[in-house]
Amino acid sequence: MELMAAVDRYTAYLADVRRLSPATVRAYRSDLAGLAAATAGVPLEDIDLEHLRSWLWERAKHGDARSSIARRAAAARGFFGWALEQELLASDPSLRLVAPKRSRPLPKVATTEGVGAALDALARTAQDGDAVALRDHAILELLYATGVRVSELCGLDIDDLDRGRATARVLGKGSKERVVPYGMPAAQALDAYLARGRPTLAARVEGDVRRTDGRALFLGARGRRMSPRAVYDLVTRVIGPVVGSAAVGPHLLRHSAATHLLDGGADLRSVQELLGHASLGTTQIYTHVSSERLAAAYKLAHPRA
Repeated sequence: MELMAAVDRYTAYLADVRRLSPATVRAYRSDLAGLAAATAGVPLEDIDLEHLRSWLWERAKHGDARSSIARRAAAARGFFGWALEQELLASDPSLRLVAPKRSRPLPKVATTEGVGAALDALARTAQDGDAVALRDHAILELLYATGVRVSELCGLDIDDLDRGRATARVLGKGSKERVVPYGMPAAQALDAYLARGRPTLAARVEGDVRRTDGRALFLGARGRRMSPRAVYDLVTRVIGPVVGSAAVGPHLLRHSAATHLLDGGADLRSVQELLGHASLGTTQIYTHVSSERLAAAYKLAHPRA
């Protein structure tokens, strides 16, 4: 069987049966398409361990990071395991495929004071009633309050908010729903945006064609659902100076929210639930961040450190 034909079936299985996100399915397909190109038309049943090792070795020579090599190996193992289950293969060539261990650099976080100052400055700007300023303030307050992913934020509809309980229902990875709480600053920013900002953005038109997405919570300047790219630009502009880097995005606020929660005494499982992590091990990296911050503060403050 041709490899890419099997890949098509596998990615359909990932999307329709395992219900993985479109972005995850695209990543698997991209990795496996790379394998197909590297094996140059070798039939699926003829691919062996040496083909896989050669593929990863070539990617390493091209400068792929260890994490990328590990991801490609994981994609291959998943695919060939599925192919064996489907009886497309007599044996799984990926069983002895070894990839480098992923290095897990600690995520960058902003200080509570830095985030607070940036949000307070944005709140003052929004007091003039400008629709875009009101929206931007609400977006950053909600990102920091809930730690949601940028895709989850952009996917929010108005009906996903329970303003009485100050919670939002988000659709996360694997189409899993969860309910996240937010605090008073985010609630006030959302109320101001919904009362004075969103109606203005929703009324904007381009030519004679209304472009408003009637359900979307956050709208762009032309009345359409806010895009992740626009949120990235917003975070870079407002939060970048706080950490002294232009290479920041919405995940910085997610990392910061998780770390600040743990610094404040929240238990790990509560943070896991808030972030929507499937594994507690994923959340545990924030305990290392919190510990490093504590150690740094100790060295600075203790007379005998």
